Amino acid sequence: MVRLFEGGEPASMSIDATSSSARVILGCSKCGAALPDEAQFCLKCGKPVSLPPKDPIVKKAPPPQPVQAKSKRHIVRWVLLGLVLIAITWAATSDDPFAQGIQELVGWKHDQAILDTPFTVSAHNFRYYKFALPEGSMNVSIVGDFSAAADKSADKKSGAKAKGDVDDNDIEVFVLSESSFAVWQNGYAASSVYESGKTTQGKVEAELPAGAGIYYLIFSNKSSPKTAKNVQASVLLRYKSWLPDWFRRMKGRLWNWLGL
Repeated sequence: MVRLFEGGEPASMSIDATSSSARVILGCSKCGAALPDEAQFCLKCGKPVSLPPKDPIVKKAPPPQPVQAKSKRHIVRWVLLGLVLIAITWAATSDDPFAQGIQELVGWKHDQAILDTPFTVSAHNFRYYKFALPEGSMNVSIVGDFSAAADKSADKKSGAKAKGDVDDNDIEVFVLSESSFAVWQNGYAASSVYESGKTTQGKVEAELPAGAGIYYLIFSNKSSPKTAKNVQASVLLRYKSWLPDWFRRMKGRLWNWLGL
């Protein structure tokens, strides 16, 4: 309410303020008639009403899909890794000449000479060669060949051979563990890794348990009371190991230096 003073007397005039916010009244662009809200045609002249455009609805863009190329790269990587593992397993276990060459190249396959010189075993006696399996060894085997013949020079000196006697050229070859060797040496039967029987020649082929251990290669002439034997033999210890020879030698020297 606003009060005015006119000629000394107060006068009043009211201003209608029904709304605090301005109200927009639509009018026909042709005849100027007032139009109600949401009217689509003028009620007076029938002209179509052009309503102001509403605010457009903004739709959020969907999140980007994961790139398929990355997942394909992972698949290819795993496939290549699987192929490499298969190739390594084949090269490590196969008896194929190419795989054997790879094993020798990387130093996984080893051949250690046990014996490669001729020698003589006297009558009713034996001769042995002690060898140890390297630590960490796998697929261990002992392989080689041998032959024996009567030592005629010894027979002539001793006069042991009489006329009509048949030449005794046989020898017996054994591969025994340390405990079995102690039993056999005392004249008792013992379990053997390899036994040739009485023969003049033969091949040594036997698999040995994996891991470290002490074994004996024995050439026995006990069955011959009079005749000494000349023996030609070449025997190898064959095994596979991830530990290179230089590492085992250095470890052995260190243990000896420490007195272990």
